[in-house]
Amino acid sequence: MTLTVLFCVDPIHPRRVDPHYAREAAAVRDHYGETALLDHDALRRGDVEAAVRAVPADLGPVWYRGWMVTGPQYAAMADALKRRGTVLLTHPDDYTRAHELPGWHDTFAGLTPHSVWRPLSPGQDPGDLNALAELVRPLRPGPGVVKDYVKSRKHEWDEACFVPDVKNLAQLRGVAAKMIALQEEYLAGGLVVREFESYEGDGEARVWWVDGEPALVGPHPDTPGVEPDPALDAVAPAVRSLGCRFITTDLARRADGEWRVVEVGDGQVSDLPASVDAMDLYAHLPVPD
Repeated sequence: MTLTVLFCVDPIHPRRVDPHYAREAAAVRDHYGETALLDHDALRRGDVEAAVRAVPADLGPVWYRGWMVTGPQYAAMADALKRRGTVLLTHPDDYTRAHELPGWHDTFAGLTPHSVWRPLSPGQDPGDLNALAELVRPLRPGPGVVKDYVKSRKHEWDEACFVPDVKNLAQLRGVAAKMIALQEEYLAGGLVVREFESYEGDGEARVWWVDGEPALVGPHPDTPGVEPDPALDAVAPAVRSLGCRFITTDLARRADGEWRVVEVGDGQVSDLPASVDAMDLYAHLPVPD
């Protein structure tokens, strides 16, 4: 069979791939693959039938490469595509497990900063001081990072991300409330509080895993010019234990020299740095039998 990839459509030119993914679509076609278009905006607003309308019927098994969607949105997309004879090669349960921190955190225990979380809706209050005290009870006193299940507000580090001491509940509540407010309707899942670790070096490595094997090791999108060489011996068993077909791990080296897992993500929605040849990734995506 042929490698087939579902890309997000350009909102301005609905017959084209979103410009952010144009070079990746070209790599798929150069690899003798096929592409189809998904209306990401329609999916986000809940019109799933409009989102998949341009996908040809009976397309068969496909990979998705595009902008992030929530777990329920991905599941709705998968159901709509299945009714049209198209099957996403990443199951909705696997997407959510890799995409949201509560799904992967325990599998990577000992390899990633210890974290706690609670579900919240967009705009919801992070809780009173007693609720926050109970939330962070398993964490050590000291600095921490506040985020949602998927993303942090690291560019608003002092006001909406970093907490000098997670046991300072008033300060924690203020930072959490600011993060929630800035995320607006895009708050993913809820509130996460992570123990802070200091990393050295010029940037993180993003490792792309396909069926439990490292397919591509490259830079993180925030530091596209950096070429780290992370140790993967400790990470690989956890990746295989997670059991997802296509994921990424962002790794950084701690001051003691240990490579740590900063984030895990679903490979379908992880950004590929412009400095990486897209063919280096797509050549490793398996073609269904």
